[in-house]
Amino acid sequence: MTDVEDILKRISAHKGVVGTIIMDCDAIPVRTTLDNSTTVQYCQLYMPLIRKARGCVRDIDPQNDLAFLRLRTKKHEIMIAPEKDYLFIVIQNPSEA
Repeated sequence: MTDVEDILKRISAHKGVVGTIIMDCDAIPVRTTLDNSTTVQYCQLYMPLIRKARGCVRDIDPQNDLAFLRLRTKKHEIMIAPEKDYLFIVIQNPSEA
C-alpha cells in the first residue's frame, strides 16, 4: 500500500491537480483526496459513463477494451483509467497545468 500512497502523492503534487479518486467497480470510493460529498458525486456519475464507453468500444470490436478516458470541460479535465477491479480518476484544472 505504500507504493499506492506514493503514487497518489506524486500525482496529487502535479500542478493543477484538484483531486484523485480510486473506486471499485461498484462505484464505492476506496481512496480519495476530495471531500466525501464530491467523491460520492464523481463516483456515482462517472461509473455509468465508463460502462457506456466500455460498451461502445466493445461494440465496435469485441476483442478490444477501454484503456483510458479523458474528458475536458470548461472547468476541469477528468482522466479516468479503468482496470479490472478498480477505476482511477484524476481531476485537474487545465488552466493551472
